[in-house]
Amino acid sequence: MYLVRTGAVALERPLEDGTTLTLHVATAGTALAEASLFAETYHCDAIALSPSQIATMPRANFLSALRDRPDAALSLIKTHAREVQAQRGRIEILRLRRVSDRLDAWLDVHGKPEKGEWIRVADQIGVSPPALYRELALRRRLLKEA
Repeated sequence: MYLVRTGAVALERPLEDGTTLTLHVATAGTALAEASLFAETYHCDAIALSPSQIATMPRANFLSALRDRPDAALSLIKTHAREVQAQRGRIEILRLRRVSDRLDAWLDVHGKPEKGEWIRVADQIGVSPPALYRELALRRRLLKEA
């Protein structure tokens, strides 16, 4: 079991077309790769998005702690419930056809990203960075014309 102490770590799966699919981003104070608790292998790579510190705990110890500490188990369930809600929101965004609609939906939930994070937005809404940058340029141009 892994816990991100500081930083941010993405779970990414390489795809056959050479791109990667980001399945989850764990930030400080959150668990990473919990699904591996019940699997022999986990078919993702953990990629540090920023300088990060990770704590590890053997699987048997972690499962024992969950059995012995119901509060820890409930905390994990709460975290997973939030993650399920976030994934459902992401699925809703990915079902939208137009880049503009996907971007609007993402911005409604997350607000404007920090400088340098637009490339992560492209990944999260399932479009290429150039497609997102074209949409952003169009919006800037329309704003100037208004």
